[in-house]
Amino acid sequence: TPGVHNNSITHTGLASTERPQGPCRIAVVPATILSDNQSHHRHLHFFSIQLLSVHLLHRYSPSSSSPPVPSPKPTLEDARSWSMSFERLMKSAAGRGCFRQFLRTEFSEENMMFWLACEELKKETNKTVVEEKVRQVYEDFISILSPKEVSLDSRVREVINRNMLDPTSHTFEDAQKQIYTLMQRDSYPRYMNSSAYTDLLKDLEEPKTEP
Repeated sequence: TPGVHNNSITHTGLASTERPQGPCRIAVVPATILSDNQSHHRHLHFFSIQLLSVHLLHRYSPSSSSPPVPSPKPTLEDARSWSMSFERLMKSAAGRGCFRQFLRTEFSEENMMFWLACEELKKETNKTVVEEKVRQVYEDFISILSPKEVSLDSRVREVINRNMLDPTSHTFEDAQKQIYTLMQRDSYPRYMNSSAYTDLLKDLEEPKTEP
């Protein structure tokens, strides 16, 4: 239509070496101009840029994540065992806690938060509570409007959308597996080679001095 300009903000791709992996999605912001007045166009364009900046600042700011839940201090034997496999780390409460702190420094703490939320959901048997928790998990980690949105492919998102028609404690099972694999392949190797892990081992190896 003459005199109509249709602009919108779309999702932005990030390099695989940067956090987070996968696309960063935000809500589409319509910028339809009903006049050829250039000043109106510039004002709306400026507003769109500002909204994008605020969203990205919130999403990738450490303060936008919830404070980590305190976890027990690992034993030296426990901490050493984490290097054997990702499964060993995830089975350890202390391991999950230390790994979550590392993910926080990489701005990907939401992956662990989502995985833990799915584990809690699977323990629930009350249908009413399940439906409420499913809704909350979706809003917190699946919705593109959430600053804690996890990175999922289109196939898994379609599965979730179908499952949401009849919510169960396994609604996010495919998504949980995908995020587990993402952490295992991407973040876990970096944690094993990080100063956070080596410093933890050194701290646990130091002999305790008598008072």
